[in-house]
Amino acid sequence: MTGNIFYFNDEAEQQYLGAILQEPDLIKYSQLKPIHFYRQQNQSIYKALQELDKKGDPIDIVSVIEHVGRENLKGIGGRKYLTELLNASITTAKQAFYENLIIDYWKKREIAKVGVKLKESSNSDDTSQTIQEGISSLMSLEDATGTDDDGSINNDLVEIYQELETPKGDVTGMPSGFTELDRMTSGFQRQEFIIVAARPSVGKTAFCLNVASNFMENPLNLGKGGAVGIFSLEMSRKQLIKRMQSSIGNINAQSIRTSNLNADEWGRLSKVNGVLDCAALRIFDQPGMTINDIWAKARKMKREFEGKDMMIIIDYLQLIVGNPVHRGNRQAEIGEISRMLKQMARELDIAVIALSQLSRGVEQRQEKRPMMSDIRESGQIEQDADVIAFLYRDDYYDKETENKNIIEIIIAKQRNGPVGTVSLAFVKEYNKFVNLEYRESA
Repeated sequence: MTGNIFYFNDEAEQQYLGAILQEPDLIKYSQLKPIHFYRQQNQSIYKALQELDKKGDPIDIVSVIEHVGRENLKGIGGRKYLTELLNASITTAKQAFYENLIIDYWKKREIAKVGVKLKESSNSDDTSQTIQEGISSLMSLEDATGTDDDGSINNDLVEIYQELETPKGDVTGMPSGFTELDRMTSGFQRQEFIIVAARPSVGKTAFCLNVASNFMENPLNLGKGGAVGIFSLEMSRKQLIKRMQSSIGNINAQSIRTSNLNADEWGRLSKVNGVLDCAALRIFDQPGMTINDIWAKARKMKREFEGKDMMIIIDYLQLIVGNPVHRGNRQAEIGEISRMLKQMARELDIAVIALSQLSRGVEQRQEKRPMMSDIRESGQIEQDADVIAFLYRDDYYDKETENKNIIEIIIAKQRNGPVGTVSLAFVKEYNKFVNLEYRESA
């Protein structure tokens, strides 16, 4: 501490360590190093947590005490301090925030040290060298905040060679269940951030629920599916479940809505409930969720369904509560949310599909098919997204069109593949999208 400036935040360090004691897998995603902590005892505890994780040992108070040795227990504050850490953490959802805060304070301490050193060297005859040393010291701060990755490509070359030796077919990622769409995208890939955008009531939610149903592990995809987490910030969990019951079981949505099912529909509903009950599906419907809330729940799902491919669906992006520091600057608020969703996809090795609203600008044009600039607060979203897909229905605007109940999936951006348009049929009574050849043969 110098004057009224504090160069540490005890609460952030304690919350961070306490969260790891509560949820040990958090250590696997941590970017911190022991030197980033201000208190020596916190440095020692964090180092012990890292070493326990590396050995594959459990992480809890007992294991930490055994690891550091009872003779060294006083140096980390004793059992009492470890218990206080565990009790100090009231949530694990803000771990990324505390991590950034700890690094920021560490940088402040290091900058202060450089400042002192520069002051002491200011009387040197070689001012040029003093300046260069100061610049070098400041630049080295960034090196200490990254991972130990040395950038070597040797292992990657071997892995790519091994991957190419075993052809995977046309679909290398997570299948949507729609033939032409999967052919164009090769399936939704892990670490991809996918935007699905459309005007209200075109079918964004129904489309993504269909993708989720097709992907999940159920009899429809021969047991090759994975885990799906749906974050619904607009509709309730029961509403979404009813829609899925309708589409999976081919049950008239109006029958479910009015609780007026016939005997055949009751039989199909029973089978659908069995499928959904066994599926690797989680639906979160709390309004006003933050990106930290979503990240924490996604991380928990990743552990729960370890070994499965996983996709997260967010309905919809503009309803996520942003960082209060951006209040009044919606562009910056959505930009940060977009960046963090992309970061979440990469760090958790999952596909993140975020639904997005389009601006009213599309309604003013003669050509109603959406374009990139129609996405609300579009700048950063365009940049971060690996895939941007627009949904368009001609009968949304023209009631007399011949293309009734046909929806176009317009792939406007695909970082690693082609762009183009795929058409699907929409079976309205079931809230169900199907391949066109399926509808024609039905």
